[in-house]
Amino acid sequence: MSPTTVSASPQKSTTVRSFRVPRAVRWAFAAGGWLMPGTTLRRASRLFATPLAHSHRRAWEADVSDCRVGQVESGGRTLTTYTWGDPAAQPWGLFTHGWSSFGLRCRPWVEPLRQAGYAVVSFDLPGHGRNEPAQTNLVECAGAGAAVARWHGPAAAVLAHSMGGGAAALAIRDGGLQAGRAVLVAPAADVLAAGHRFGRMVGLREPLVERMFHQFERQLGVPVASLSVHAYLPRFGMPALVVHDLEDDEVPWEEGERYARLWPGARLLSTRGLGHHRIAGDPEVIAAALRFLRGEPVGERVVSSPNLPFGIA
Repeated sequence: MSPTTVSASPQKSTTVRSFRVPRAVRWAFAAGGWLMPGTTLRRASRLFATPLAHSHRRAWEADVSDCRVGQVESGGRTLTTYTWGDPAAQPWGLFTHGWSSFGLRCRPWVEPLRQAGYAVVSFDLPGHGRNEPAQTNLVECAGAGAAVARWHGPAAAVLAHSMGGGAAALAIRDGGLQAGRAVLVAPAADVLAAGHRFGRMVGLREPLVERMFHQFERQLGVPVASLSVHAYLPRFGMPALVVHDLEDDEVPWEEGERYARLWPGARLLSTRGLGHHRIAGDPEVIAAALRFLRGEPVGERVVSSPNLPFGIA
């Protein structure tokens, strides 16, 4: 399915589906929320913060013969890195994967970027891939991206998918990641919205979702709302391309639109039929991103939207 730009008021699906959760799990969380709210809240918080096990299995099964595997320390944890080319001698791109994914998810991008003259650096987020299994959060993931970037200096481009887009944006906000251009594919924009989607998915009562976020705020030492991109994107200056599918069933298209509308000068390229995962490796999406990195106009400038509550850009 070819990427296509859309008008200001595209026809789109607004239904956000979720992973299939066994009925027994949903029943346990629903009943536990009334009978054992404290225990249920602890279990839900742990589940929300723990990457799925397949992130590790897929990372260890992946071929690494064509890249250099290294390590970087971040926040007391050791992160696995993957490098193609020489970031010291070539413009380089930093790839940040999404939740429950792994650094080698960038493989479809490597050869096109290498042919375009870029070195490529990717890494496994904390608790993901070849790293030690652990709970993690958006702030820690942003710090991990900044730690990898510090080894190589300013990047020519940052490329990110899903939650990796939120982590990359937060690292840019905090000054740990500097890049000439940004390409965000199906980026997640709103931590609170993600938590409420999780609550609906597992059957967790709304008051317990709110308590879960209060716990996270105590752990992180910052309001969770401050991590949502509308709080800081208007201060950004680098050119950005946001690519998002109208039928994304995990992160709504409106969240990608939010990035494009609030990031000064950013452009939005919408697709249809690629969903949340296929879009991350689609050849035509990658080709469009490379055109953007060359400085060609790609996508559309979003001026305003009736879908978002933050006013007119």
